[in-house]
Amino acid sequence: MLDLAGSAPSLARNFQKVVKHLFLIALALISISLARVQAADAQVLDGVAAVVNNDVVTFSQVRELTTPIENAAKANFTGAALAEKIKEVRTRAVNDLIDRQLIIQEFRTMKASIPSHVVEDRINTIVRTDFGGDRSAFQKTIVAQGYTLDRLRKMEEEKIIVQAMRSREVKSDPIIPAGRVESYYREHKQEWTTNDEVKLRMIKIAGGAEPEKKLKMMKEIRGKIVGGADFGDMARIYSDDSTQDKNGDWGWVKRGDLSPDMERIAFSLPVGKTSEIVTLNQSFYLMIVEEKKAGISKPLKDVRDEIERRLLQVERQKLQQGWIDRLRKKAFIKIY
Repeated sequence: MLDLAGSAPSLARNFQKVVKHLFLIALALISISLARVQAADAQVLDGVAAVVNNDVVTFSQVRELTTPIENAAKANFTGAALAEKIKEVRTRAVNDLIDRQLIIQEFRTMKASIPSHVVEDRINTIVRTDFGGDRSAFQKTIVAQGYTLDRLRKMEEEKIIVQAMRSREVKSDPIIPAGRVESYYREHKQEWTTNDEVKLRMIKIAGGAEPEKKLKMMKEIRGKIVGGADFGDMARIYSDDSTQDKNGDWGWVKRGDLSPDMERIAFSLPVGKTSEIVTLNQSFYLMIVEEKKAGISKPLKDVRDEIERRLLQVERQKLQQGWIDRLRKKAFIKIY
């Protein structure tokens, strides 16, 4: 006869062993799964954004350049406009990193090197100017940002290389013709004009929780105005601005009264022309200038040197870009 009572403790012990064994197997499977997920994440975080001859540009390098710009864009754009802006920023960053890598490769083919003391001088300058000479604070900051001192030295060395190589390609300043200076002055005269004013009306639609819907509404409002509807009537009906009850009338506006972006658009608008839709701080704006008062402009002789410096910078950039284009033509480049 089977003694169930006597065998109960043995069965219990065996059952506990089985449960423990299954638990260990489950833990092992979970660990393997987590390792695979982490490996996949690492692949995404450090994947290849581009190949430049025998070197690569990684996604992490791209993010180092784009993160601050993307964060700023999120304050001014939403929906499809934000997605397009981020795409533009990332594309530009990838191409900038490709250009930088090409310049560094060209430097290496020259068998040139940057003396270590030059890099140390750059590091010491950062410590002195950005951290008041506090090296401990400097080291804590770079660690918090995920860098090592060796990594930072390498980054600064590459910056020095790029600056030196770009300067090398512009051995002498091009000559700027006097006529070009005068043309630039006429086209940008408003930059040296003060005390000018515009009589402005504005419509504001806040993006809120449905920015794409509000943008569509603003497009419809602009269409009505262009089609002949009165701007003031549209402002009184639709605007979220504090001047809604005054038909969007801002009165006479001087330079400095508006944000730089809004000022640039308002002061460049012809009288009676409705602006394109302006997206700013997750809101949408339309403006119309009803009148203008001319200001006082500095004469050309007072700003000639400044204009020449600007035009020289443009010419230097053209010469450097021509050099970069030649490096690109003889390189293997693949963007992912």
